[in-house]
Amino acid sequence: MTHKSTGISLLACTAVFGFSLAGGTWAADINKLVEGCTDCHGKDGVSTESDVPTIAGYSSDTLANNLMAFKKNERPCPETKIRAGEKKGTKTDMCKSVKDVSDADIKQLADHYAGKKFVRATQKADPALAKKGKAIHDANCEKCHSEGGSVAKDDAGILAGQWMPYLEETFKQYASDKRPQPKKMKPKMEKLDKAATEALIHYYGSLN
Repeated sequence: MTHKSTGISLLACTAVFGFSLAGGTWAADINKLVEGCTDCHGKDGVSTESDVPTIAGYSSDTLANNLMAFKKNERPCPETKIRAGEKKGTKTDMCKSVKDVSDADIKQLADHYAGKKFVRATQKADPALAKKGKAIHDANCEKCHSEGGSVAKDDAGILAGQWMPYLEETFKQYASDKRPQPKKMKPKMEKLDKAATEALIHYYGSLN
């Protein structure tokens, strides 16, 4: 299970900005704004890195809430290496990446990636665990993460086809209370033991 702050771990989402005058205020050119995002999240937000989430196709609200949480240091910001581009191999984290990004440009980024297509990761999941995970999802998660966690309009991220290693790290952050979660979600998460969590991850990973 995830929430508005899921999915999504948006990595290294800023770079060198180009500016243009729009609506009487200075706004970053969206093409420049996404350059840093692409270096980790891939073209159009479709990640090819198993520890980096695909962010394409999430709802605009979900993406904006994630970015604002990073900007305010309200969720974990583990250090990571930039995967491509001029800064490939150097280290950063999401809190550093978005700390100077304006609220207006966060909205620009959110709208941009919300307009892209989510592409499910091609990965191997254990069929038996996936079957158990589906039952757990249906009993505990489906109300907020409908259709197997595939509906962006739920404003709860996209779980179906998301990278399994990323989901595993997300569950660990929730379990350790390092990552905030909504009150209605917390008691359900607390019921999940390690085996149930693993089954859920394999269920979501099997939807490819």
